[in-house]
Amino acid sequence: MAEDSPKRRKANFNEAETEVLIEQVLKHEQLLFAAGPGRASPGQKRKVWELIRHKVNPVAACPRDVEDLKKRWRDLKRRDRSKLCRLSQGCGPPGPAATLGLFLAPEEMPPAAAPPA
Repeated sequence: MAEDSPKRRKANFNEAETEVLIEQVLKHEQLLFAAGPGRASPGQKRKVWELIRHKVNPVAACPRDVEDLKKRWRDLKRRDRSKLCRLSQGCGPPGPAATLGLFLAPEEMPPAAAPPA
């Protein structure tokens, strides 16, 4: 009877999962996203994403797979770009600040990382 029931979606990412994901992806950013002749092989990238998955799953509401993490990362980047676009009203390519990961608004950032008001 379980085959007949519709597939249920996974729970939303919680704050802890998102923080660990951002921390780990930024830590391994060079390996995952570098371009040019020195970039990592697909096998190396797969190993890094598995490592990230092993770091995220202990704080996850439900087990996450690598594809879930990649999708969440893409969504975070897109949200960041649209925030920058709305702020600048230009909607052109993001500036260097976007590469550092302005994923959280100042009120969402941990106190140590928040810029002075």
